[in-house]
Amino acid sequence: MEDHRYFVYIVCSRSGTLYVGMTNSIYRRASEHKSGEFEGFASKYYCDRLVYYQSFDDVHKAIAREKQLKGWVRRKKIALIESVNPRWQDLAEKWGAEMAFAGESIKNK
Repeated sequence: MEDHRYFVYIVCSRSGTLYVGMTNSIYRRASEHKSGEFEGFASKYYCDRLVYYQSFDDVHKAIAREKQLKGWVRRKKIALIESVNPRWQDLAEKWGAEMAFAGESIKNK
């Protein structure tokens, strides 16, 4: 049996608009949000900063969590984000970036 992961996530715009979604590839989905490829609400409101995500091994649990978060009032979503990401950093900001000195070990310095 393959090991599948599912992610519930929150992206936001610079103006503070929040979007809750679910995916089976958080890396791909974050990239889609950043490039504007993910059409609809998130694209319309420029929600391109990943500020929260949670991983599940069961798709039904992920769907239930997504529905739960979508039902929450804004202040409760904000409290969740700030409990794990108090500075609202873009968690996917450096995903895909190559290391400046790839392959160099500390011993060589």
